[in-house]
Amino acid sequence: MNIKYNINKNISANDFIEILTNSTLRQRRPIDDLETIKSMIENADIMITASIDNKIVAMARAVTDFSYCCYLSDLAVDTKYQNMGIGKKLISKVQEQLNNKCKIILLSAPNATEYYAKIGFSQHNSAWVLSK
Repeated sequence: MNIKYNINKNISANDFIEILTNSTLRQRRPIDDLETIKSMIENADIMITASIDNKIVAMARAVTDFSYCCYLSDLAVDTKYQNMGIGKKLISKVQEQLNNKCKIILLSAPNATEYYAKIGFSQHNSAWVLSK
């Protein structure tokens, strides 16, 4: 299977919604709010997609200062293509865009907490979220 990775490829809001829908992120992202989805794409510092036969099957979206911290806000892999190393490769592609001192930070989906430990992330027990 030939997987093509594109760095900072502009994707459409519909493509973004489709990959969120086909992954496990659908429930935790505002897929019914087109303006927010468009803003999420436009304001991302790093956007990486994985495609098979010109169809996006996974994507990583991050907000970063490129030096100290990088918030990996979305790591979405179509459920049909999970457990093939695509998510790990997307994280590696994000790391390639960063200073080697820069830390990647993320909030895990509830069902993915074990995945991140397996690929080298350490768990931080004092993350906090403030909603408006």
